[in-house]
Amino acid sequence: MRIRASMLVLLLGAGVAVAAPPTKTPPDPKRQDTPAIAAPKAPLLQLGPGDSVAVQVYGQPDLNSTVYVSDDGSIPIALAGAVKVAGLSPAEASARIEKALRDGKYLVDPHVTLTVTESRSQRVSVLGQVGKPGRYPIQSNTSIIDLLAEAGGVTEVGGDQVFILRTEKDGNVTRYPISLKALAEGGRPSAELTAGDSVLVPIAPQLYIYGEVTTPGKFKVEPGMTVVQAIARAGGITQRGSQNRVVIKRRKADGTYETTKAALSDLVQADDVIRVKESIF
Repeated sequence: MRIRASMLVLLLGAGVAVAAPPTKTPPDPKRQDTPAIAAPKAPLLQLGPGDSVAVQVYGQPDLNSTVYVSDDGSIPIALAGAVKVAGLSPAEASARIEKALRDGKYLVDPHVTLTVTESRSQRVSVLGQVGKPGRYPIQSNTSIIDLLAEAGGVTEVGGDQVFILRTEKDGNVTRYPISLKALAEGGRPSAELTAGDSVLVPIAPQLYIYGEVTTPGKFKVEPGMTVVQAIARAGGITQRGSQNRVVIKRRKADGTYETTKAALSDLVQADDVIRVKESIF
């Protein structure tokens, strides 16, 4: 029976990601209602320059070796010479090495196994509001959840919507919005990371609360947040304040601001300025 090449088994754990259709125009990171539609499925793990691979030829221990993928995407194979493997999965690379040995008439029926011992080409940058921004290795089943956990998690001011930034063949950068809220609610895997991607975690939409509250300041706008919930984030109304004297200053579409009286059940928006006034009694 012909022995086929083994696939690299990846052990970072499986997560989920739900993504919206890519767009060349960067979406507003303050928006919370981006539709969660699957992004195109990424290919399996591919070999690339800098990767360390172990090559084993069944029954031919003298041909076994551990080598690096060179800058031109090839690896040196005893007898067969340089064999191009960049862009191939480990199984596909094994089959190509078998073909090179067979075509060169070095072996009649070679059986080759290629495994990745260290991946250096498969890396993704994590930017923005995470504990440890940087470049991280990925494998074929690494998800957004895995990657963000590796990067120290999203900070307190990080948004609930993140973006995969991917440079396409034409040089343009496509953004795939991903809702972390959808993931937390059990969204199914639909967006996979590929080498060279960047994951951006923007600052969450914020509002400002001042006046008769315990701790005035800026606060993260949560999806569906109401005025009373926002005031609670600020420590609640002081003894001098009145819940009946709350106003919101909000920017309109034309760039001007409008100040209106707010009910505690009103929904807040990004960049709202909420003031709790002093009671008149």
